[in-house]
Amino acid sequence: MKAYIFPGQGSQFTGMGKDLYETNSLVKELFHKANEILGYSITDIMFTGTEEDLKQTKITQPAIFLHSVAMAFAMGENFKPDMVAGHSLGEFSALVANKTLNFDVALQLVYKRAMAMQKACELQASTMAAILGIEDAVVEKICAEINEVVVPANYNMPGQLVISGSVEGVNLACEKLKAAGAKRALVLPVGGAFHSPLMEPAKQELQEAIMATIFNQPICPVYQNVNALPFTDPDKIKQNLITQLTSPVRWTQTVQNMVKDGATSFIEVGPGKVLQGLVKKICKDIEATGVVL
Repeated sequence: MKAYIFPGQGSQFTGMGKDLYETNSLVKELFHKANEILGYSITDIMFTGTEEDLKQTKITQPAIFLHSVAMAFAMGENFKPDMVAGHSLGEFSALVANKTLNFDVALQLVYKRAMAMQKACELQASTMAAILGIEDAVVEKICAEINEVVVPANYNMPGQLVISGSVEGVNLACEKLKAAGAKRALVLPVGGAFHSPLMEPAKQELQEAIMATIFNQPICPVYQNVNALPFTDPDKIKQNLITQLTSPVRWTQTVQNMVKDGATSFIEVGPGKVLQGLVKKICKDIEATGVVL
């Protein structure tokens, strides 16, 4: 069974999507439509913008979404998913891939999400940090003991968990985790505390937009970040998408469940190969040797 997976923020690069734009007329049409919907030329920023331009949440999220969906479109009739999943923002790309959302509507939601998250980031100084080489349970325990906002945010793979919260909370957690034996505790160059309670204002804003949007019956299950389980019920997919903003991304568990449910190949659709690296390590950990990447 084919599992198509879609990356999130952090996989952007200057020149992303340019090759697709120049070689595929359907993709070119899609990019022009995106420029119209957004009211500015996202393609110019994707093709020639600086690293700093692309780092802005309001640019990064629509750019990665557009690139991912364009790659799926470019596959044409070869794109036949049995299951889909996306890492954080990538969940929106996955929902276009399995036809829960149409492109126009999804892009508008992604842009609203990006703007709402940017606003939430500006309300309080906050950040994220990658914690390497220590058990998830230890990270969870230490975060719970700190009197600042700091929570597990991305369960990326065994031995790699990203935490999220206030600058003070994350710095304190990093100190305590290094003392507890973490190999590394690396503060990330991000604009805010994604997938933490500090995203509550963004969640409230996005909830209104999602609830007003029609979600279609998907052609295959989407494994959602909040609990790593497969869903085909449009109402449940909606609710999980809303909850996602303040909940951790359970990527390790998602891949484990997809393998358990019959995934034999994982195809990453979007800029970069970050997810393939994570899937490889997760499959190695569970000794899923028959999975093709």
